[in-house]
Amino acid sequence: MAAEPATLNPAQMAAVNHLHSPCLVLAGAGSGKTRVITHKIARLLQVGLKPEQIAAITFTNKAAQEMRERARSLVGARAAKHLVIATFHALGVRMLREDGERLGLKPKFSILDSDDVLGVLRDAGGTTDAQLARRWQWTISLWKNNGLTWAQAEAAAKDEHEHLAARVMKLYQERLSAYQAVDFDDLIGLPLKLLQSDEATRTKWQTLLRHVLVDEYQDTNATQYDLLKAMVGEQGVFTAVGDDDQSIYGWRGATIDNLKRLPQDYPKLKVIPLEQNYRSTGAILAAANNVIALNPKIFQKKLWSEFGEGEPVRVVECDQEEHEAERAVARIQGIRANATGAYTGADGKPPEWADFAILYRANHQSRKLEEALRKAQIPYKVSGGQSFFDRAEIKDLCAWLRLLVNQDDDPAFLRAITTPKRGIGHTTLGSLGEFAGKWKVSLFEALFQESLGTVLSKKAIGSLHEFGRYVNDLEDKARHTVGMEAARPMLMTWLMEIGYEQSLHDGEDNDKIAAARWSNVIDFIDWIARRCGGQIANDGSGHVETEPRSVLDVAQTISVILSLAERGEDQNMVTLSTLHASKGLEWPHVVLAGINEGTLPFKREEEDMTPERLEEERRLMYVGITRARRTLMVSTLLRQKRGREIKRALPSRFIAEMKLDERTAKEDPREKLKALRAEFAARAALNKPDKG
Repeated sequence: MAAEPATLNPAQMAAVNHLHSPCLVLAGAGSGKTRVITHKIARLLQVGLKPEQIAAITFTNKAAQEMRERARSLVGARAAKHLVIATFHALGVRMLREDGERLGLKPKFSILDSDDVLGVLRDAGGTTDAQLARRWQWTISLWKNNGLTWAQAEAAAKDEHEHLAARVMKLYQERLSAYQAVDFDDLIGLPLKLLQSDEATRTKWQTLLRHVLVDEYQDTNATQYDLLKAMVGEQGVFTAVGDDDQSIYGWRGATIDNLKRLPQDYPKLKVIPLEQNYRSTGAILAAANNVIALNPKIFQKKLWSEFGEGEPVRVVECDQEEHEAERAVARIQGIRANATGAYTGADGKPPEWADFAILYRANHQSRKLEEALRKAQIPYKVSGGQSFFDRAEIKDLCAWLRLLVNQDDDPAFLRAITTPKRGIGHTTLGSLGEFAGKWKVSLFEALFQESLGTVLSKKAIGSLHEFGRYVNDLEDKARHTVGMEAARPMLMTWLMEIGYEQSLHDGEDNDKIAAARWSNVIDFIDWIARRCGGQIANDGSGHVETEPRSVLDVAQTISVILSLAERGEDQNMVTLSTLHASKGLEWPHVVLAGINEGTLPFKREEEDMTPERLEEERRLMYVGITRARRTLMVSTLLRQKRGREIKRALPSRFIAEMKLDERTAKEDPREKLKALRAEFAARAALNKPDKG
């Protein structure tokens, strides 16, 4: 995190001390909004409010936890314990547990997760089509977030799909009532209904919560805004903290109109902009301010910082996605190799891997970037999307390889024996598990116990033995298959023998999806084979290998990689992230990838770009720019793959809107040459052919 001074700046102080009427804090990117919220909580306690009378509402559990910890360090553990710091949904659960009986809801109602909802919708709509049910789920969720009942939704339906979805919504709601269950959206809608319809409950909560603070206010949807109004009442005292320039979730119901409504609904509203940025250099903030200035303004503000001009924002043109990925990786390696000036860490040392992020508009853009990072042996994690190692097909194959390395790995055994399906059912595996537990042996070891016949039929034991013998044979082959040239055919033969490609097609309705998953499998096989080839490979455990290795040796390193991936956010890894998932985060060095027309701003060929959509996409670009603290590189493609064709690509209009030409003249040519040399050397090293 960028360092903030020990004292509050004048705008922050004004926000903290405004206590007796509604307040909107326009918190620009990196302006210390969480600090303002926690200090305001402390101030409210100073003027006599009890901790349980203060509610701070966030959008994620992670944000709530961070706020709780920061409040604890400021006001002490005893006071912090009784503060109401929760997400909108967690507060909704509390209200329904306490008072939901007034709506006919039992205190022990169930909360359905996304998969549960899908099952109920398929049942209500009488379909086995999961894709159709997901469309219903998405549509119904948007309606609920906008406060619509099924009848209102049907009246407003634009086409047959929406008419059908409204009728399904009616049946779905009837089932939820019968099951004494609610979904995620009901945790906002039902508390709102409760407060609007029941005066005693409304009075109770308005008396209890004397000051409500809402973080990321620009992300609220229509129902959440109405819930806030119902909680605080007409004369209510609250603090909304948000930034109209960072409203990027319109696709899931968030509406910037909530910012416009505040001064209309609360004429005494005090608006306080936080414009001092504690994160980024002047060059980065100038680019951000230039872009966002083209959006119509609800409230005026302009970010500035005391960090000086810094390194100019760089724009690079890349031929295609593979070239772009190489340039991004070379940029990272070049900065680490050229660790002077803007490139050094806070301690004057070369930056860590965790100091870098590559951000992009859509999940599919991560694939080439991941390939380049893996090739360069750079550790990385994927945020806001699915990492290569998190894909189901890769997890399947990793389970097999883990089992070859450690036959006592029961989770790996269960995944391998059922992937692909081989006629060994849950009943057989359940009996095997009970038997293994009784005799305190692993599932694999239990396969060959003589007394297994007392709990399983000969047919079941025959199938289990066949699997066990195959694993043993495969382990022997993996042990004796050494080098890249031998590894790939051995691994492909294994996939053919277990029928893995066919199983992917059997498990998918869409052949294109199955083919894409098989393509991931081939990438994985190539990755393992290259690591068998003897090139220098740092697997994250500190182990460096220069000799050719066996498939079994490489399989052992996979468990290290997976355990690293499971350790969470303290790892020293480059971050790959969608722009949406990057909001609220920051890194010293950022690369924005694929900044082209059609990608950002996102637009399908057959649709028109509305002014509202363009404004939201521009805010997304603004969010991306303001994630960077010290350096920012923006890459754009000259050619892009569209389906099976390679087409000419246009740079995003947002690049021109940054108005970078005015600032690049200030770049020291000696420093630029030094950086380019380091980047070129890094790219040359990256493009060396694999050995083996």
